[in-house]
Amino acid sequence: MRRLLKPVFALMLSLSAVLAQAGALDAISSGDASAGVKEALAKGADYAVSSLGKNGGFLGNDKVKIPLPGYLEKAEKGLRMFGMGKQADQLVETMNHAAENAVAEAKPILTDSIKKMSVQDAKGILTGGDDSVTQYFKRTSTDQLTAKFMPIVKKETNKLQLADQYNKFAGKAASAGLVDKKDADIDGYVTQKAMDGLFLMIAEEEKKLRANPVGAGSDLLKKVFGAL
Repeated sequence: MRRLLKPVFALMLSLSAVLAQAGALDAISSGDASAGVKEALAKGADYAVSSLGKNGGFLGNDKVKIPLPGYLEKAEKGLRMFGMGKQADQLVETMNHAAENAVAEAKPILTDSIKKMSVQDAKGILTGGDDSVTQYFKRTSTDQLTAKFMPIVKKETNKLQLADQYNKFAGKAASAGLVDKKDADIDGYVTQKAMDGLFLMIAEEEKKLRANPVGAGSDLLKKVFGAL
């Protein structure tokens, strides 16, 4: 009998928690919910852009540092053995500096996404899981970020003739199945990695906010995210 009661009690506790959360959210006005989510979005955007859009933002952060892709990363050891370590370092440095310069220009696009957020979007972000802020930015700004980042990345990689060599080498490697085809173009590869890094840092800030809304430094964020 006791064995049967345990899962029943667990289910009741879980249901009580859900109902309590729903009640807490219902007590928050739509205006406060929208304002709180917009503040959370702005906080994540500020953190990500300020962390990455500076010298060393990518290169000095192992979480987002851009390596040579796939087979080329493995081939880097061979390049160093043949005295081509300097060229490999230059390419890695150029890719990461290009990403830093690109992310530095991301703020207006992210801000525009925040301005366009609807009340329905806000509700979805509040109830959509631990990475819903990040997913919102991905959904609403990826195309714009790609269009913004690509010319900035191209400008940086064009400074280095190694970029042409990379594209030729990577193209052959992609044909042989050693490198993902989408990584065979250095500009496309760096642009994607820049966005991956940006969204990763937004996700980190979102995780901190959801784990400790009281420490967010804002009464509105405490009120809205503390109800989750």
